[in-house]
Amino acid sequence: MTKQAPRGADRQDAIADAAIHLVATRGLRGLTHRAVDAEAGLPPGSTSYYLRTRNALLTACVSRMLTRDVAGMPPPGADPVELMVAMTVGLAQSRPDDLVARYELSLEASRQPELRTAIVEGGRQLRAMLARLLAGLGVPDPEAAAWPVAAMLDGLLYDRIAGTGTTLSPEAFEAAVRRSVTALIAGLRDGP
Repeated sequence: MTKQAPRGADRQDAIADAAIHLVATRGLRGLTHRAVDAEAGLPPGSTSYYLRTRNALLTACVSRMLTRDVAGMPPPGADPVELMVAMTVGLAQSRPDDLVARYELSLEASRQPELRTAIVEGGRQLRAMLARLLAGLGVPDPEAAAWPVAAMLDGLLYDRIAGTGTTLSPEAFEAAVRRSVTALIAGLRDGP
C-alpha cells in the first residue's frame, strides 16, 4: 500500500521536518527545494509552492523547531530543576537532528538578518518560559537569569552533539546536566 502524501498544514510540517533532517545530515549545502521534496516523499515542486525562497525554507525550519520545543515543555507543577534536566536530556536523546540543524542555522543567521530575526524571536519565547520556571525556584530577576541558564543548557547540548560530550554515557550526561543545573540555580538564588 502506498503512503498518502500529507496535505495542508501536515504537508507544511512534513516539508519543515524534511528540511531540518537535510540540514542536520547534509548541511546547508544539501538543502534544496528539490531535495526537500524527495526527502518528504512529495511531488516535485511541492516545497517551492509553500516556501518560494531559500530564506523562507530556512525560517520554516526555525519555526518548526520552536513549535516542537514549546510542545515538549512539561506541564507545570513538577520540580523546575527536574524539568530543566528532563528537557535537556530528552532533547539530546530524542531530537539530535533539531540540535545539529539549530547550530547550522544559527551560524547562517549571522549572515542573514531575516533568519537572525526568527532565531532571536524564538529564543525570546523560550527564555520567557524558562524565566517562569526560574521564578518558581525563587531566583531573583528571573527574566535576566534566563539568559545565562539558557546559554549554559545550550552549551551542554552543543557539547553532547558535537563535542567531547559525545563520549559520555547517557547516565553520565544526565548526571552532568543535573549537577550543572543545580549549581547554577543555587548560585543564582544566592546572588553574588
